[in-house]
Amino acid sequence: MHDDLQVLGRAVKQAQYRQHRAMDSALAAVGTTLAQWDALRAIDRSPGASARELAAATFQSEQAFGTLVGRLAAQGLVERRPGHGRRIQHHLTPDGERTLAAGHGVAGEVLAGCFAALSAAERATLLELLQRLNAQE
Repeated sequence: MHDDLQVLGRAVKQAQYRQHRAMDSALAAVGTTLAQWDALRAIDRSPGASARELAAATFQSEQAFGTLVGRLAAQGLVERRPGHGRRIQHHLTPDGERTLAAGHGVAGEVLAGCFAALSAAERATLLELLQRLNAQE
């Protein structure tokens, strides 16, 4: 039983690793990385969010996200604005929106390739199962 669970856990990790490598490689063609594009996606989904909220949304520590968003701001992709109290709000710049859009196109192609071995019904089942597992948190 434990061996089966370890094999399953490793298979999930291997699929994720393969997908991340493919995404990172393809996103380089549009001038970004997976971590940067993921941060842009999170900011786009929650404009004005704090670093704490965005770090949680991107599965990073606040310190790691702060370093990342600093690089994005230096590249002109993200703007940080004062919020209520000490809170800093994060917003995409027009260049950030263009990079995000280019990344969406790349991601669509990469993910289609990553999941090409599965039928639409199998992909739907996999999504349902993963969502059920993630709802346990």
